[in-house]
Amino acid sequence: MFNEEYDVIVVGAGHAGSEAAAAAANMGSKTLLITMNLQNIAQMSCNPAMGGIAKGQIVREIDALGGYSGIVSDTSAIQFKMLNKSKGPAMWSPRVQSDRMRFAEDWRMLLEGTENLDFYQEMVSGLIVENHKVVGVKTSLGVEVRAKSVVLTNGTFLNGLIHIGDKNFGGGRAGERAATGITEQLVNLGFESGRMKTGTPPRVDGRSLDFSKMVEQPGDENPEKFSYLDITKPLTHQRSCHLTYTSEAVHDLLREGFDRSPMFNGRIKSVGPRYCPSIEDKINRFADKDRHQLFVEPEGWNTCEYYINGFSTSLPEDVQFKALRSVVGFENVKFFRPGYAIEYDYFPPTQLKHTLETKLVEGLYFAGQINGTTGYEEAASQGLMAGINACLKVQEKEAFTLQRDEAYIGVLIDDLITKGTEEPYRMFTSRAEYRTLLRQDNADFRLTPKGYGLGLASEKRLKRMEEKQSKSEAFVQFFKDTSITPDEANPVLESKNSATVKQQDKMFKLYARPNITIDDVRKFEAVENYIQANDLDNEVIEQTEIQVKYAGYIEKEKNNADKLNRLENLKIPADFDYSKLKSMSIEARQKLDKIKPVTISQASRISGVSPNDISVLLVYLGR
Repeated sequence: MFNEEYDVIVVGAGHAGSEAAAAAANMGSKTLLITMNLQNIAQMSCNPAMGGIAKGQIVREIDALGGYSGIVSDTSAIQFKMLNKSKGPAMWSPRVQSDRMRFAEDWRMLLEGTENLDFYQEMVSGLIVENHKVVGVKTSLGVEVRAKSVVLTNGTFLNGLIHIGDKNFGGGRAGERAATGITEQLVNLGFESGRMKTGTPPRVDGRSLDFSKMVEQPGDENPEKFSYLDITKPLTHQRSCHLTYTSEAVHDLLREGFDRSPMFNGRIKSVGPRYCPSIEDKINRFADKDRHQLFVEPEGWNTCEYYINGFSTSLPEDVQFKALRSVVGFENVKFFRPGYAIEYDYFPPTQLKHTLETKLVEGLYFAGQINGTTGYEEAASQGLMAGINACLKVQEKEAFTLQRDEAYIGVLIDDLITKGTEEPYRMFTSRAEYRTLLRQDNADFRLTPKGYGLGLASEKRLKRMEEKQSKSEAFVQFFKDTSITPDEANPVLESKNSATVKQQDKMFKLYARPNITIDDVRKFEAVENYIQANDLDNEVIEQTEIQVKYAGYIEKEKNNADKLNRLENLKIPADFDYSKLKSMSIEARQKLDKIKPVTISQASRISGVSPNDISVLLVYLGR
């Protein structure tokens, strides 16, 4: 069946694998996507949502580069919210509630419509490696497929073990078997592996819930969308989520099952996600809290299945059921399936280059939960970058990486490669030191030219971005050039309890005041005339407001980034011998030798490497 050699083989068709396959194929590589079940392409294994704090920025970045996650998030959305709107724009994060079935279907249709992409349903049980270079894969049926590069995106399937109370069984996700063979081979090749865990809550029948006792959580009044392309439209109607709470009575019922909990009785030894703990972990760690939020999320437009966000658990199913029936609104709840925990293999990401290629085996790339991350968005972004770089390597072109001041994706990958992770890694805005630059609203400005250069982003996408950028820059300049008299300005300023002006001044200065909004300045005839004459949409107007109000912060952050980026130009030879740096701490020498940073800047971010160690390194490099 497989006489030809592929350019890229992608193993696994979750969020990482789907983006990797799409990127490689769209860039011209003959690509094969192998997965254990083609019916579950891009399956939402846990919550039916995309985006959120920092994750929404990542989806926008994927879209700006020419990936598919933003488009599918829009076509399958049932609700849109811009989170953190009460804070500054660096914190604004888009999120959609998704129709789980439509999400997977839309992903599959996009992939099937992608040229250069083949599909095969089988379990990959091993790699074909020759002279430290991957040359293909082999399946559990003994089929061998040759390739110039391979991307592994195995998710939770590598030796996956599902736990429900005192029961456990092999599986990569509910109803699906685990994948075996790959971990053992990689360990034999010299890779270090570990175990992590994650969990998921019960799914319940919405017909058995009393929503009148819960707090309704509607979407935004004027919903936006993820993709910068105009092929998708904002939602015209939405489905609401609902909010309810646990109680001390619920906690007491849950505690009754702690002795049968695999998390507390030692059956689970691996580390779970710190920022998405199980309900039993929450009531144990936060014993002073008498209640916790539960978000009741619909799984789609028409299904009655609901996801109970905040009730992730591996307790016995009878304990789950009894406790959940004590939650307000859940008195008559019926389960579709209980929650469970899953343990799986991962490989510490310090074994990778910034391209996500492994250091030990040439042409082999890791993306997603195999690298110790958690979340659809984190996985998808890694898949995109791995697919891009696998393709570029085959085409013998320069690798593509993103710096920390260019994208959240750059922060994510640099954190993984440089610092590693001992618990499932999740992206937050606080992880990005340049988050004022890395906003969700300007991801297209930052990345679409790069995506176009790669052959991923279309010319139409580039032109749309350039038009938006040109219009917003011109609008900012309008405010800088246009003066306003006290007679025009003061009535508006007085209505906002803002200090009045005594002489003519530039509009930019007034608009920059924190309590003056676009609605206020539109009361000036010149502003409204400009907007109408130039047909400015909300995207351009919002972008202009941010550029006016945060000009000082943005400029300061750019200057800081430029200073630190000078260290990115100071390369460290790949064969540098750190053992000769006797005046450097032993820990620093060991860490530097293990991670082998490419630049001084990367070396400075390694845990255990001090500024003094960097000074020593600079001296030896003749700096």
